[in-house]
Amino acid sequence: MKITWHHMARALATSAFLSLGAGASNAASTATLDCTLHFQLKGWSAIYKRADGSGTVQCRDGTSLPVIVKMRGAGATVGKSQIDNGTGKFTDVRAINDVLGSYVQSEVHAGLLKSASAQVLTKGTVSLALAGAGEGIDLGVEVGEFTIEAAK
Repeated sequence: MKITWHHMARALATSAFLSLGAGASNAASTATLDCTLHFQLKGWSAIYKRADGSGTVQCRDGTSLPVIVKMRGAGATVGKSQIDNGTGKFTDVRAINDVLGSYVQSEVHAGLLKSASAQVLTKGTVSLALAGAGEGIDLGVEVGEFTIEAAK
């Protein structure tokens, strides 16, 4: 089987997500909602990073929510990028609206033409493991936030 950037990003995100659950306490054994994010994102960076997109949060209980996604950051970074068919998996969600808000993000990235990314973000007790593959040219280190808002 040929291993692609997309496969590597998905494997990294899955590993990070599973490691989050490994340290969970008995308090986490209460019923949580299984929710995923499907999104696309396009942006640029030149010291300041800005990317905007849209997506949908879908939960196993049948609820779904159209969302706007935003990535903002600052650091030593330069480039432009696009993520299509990005995915995310949430932990510790009790209701679909728990996914809304800003998640802390820290990232090291490098890509030329086809690139991949995987990272775990947190917002209080809710965590989000992201994976995505896309196109672009970027290089840098940054700290910022990934925000999910309900689409109007």
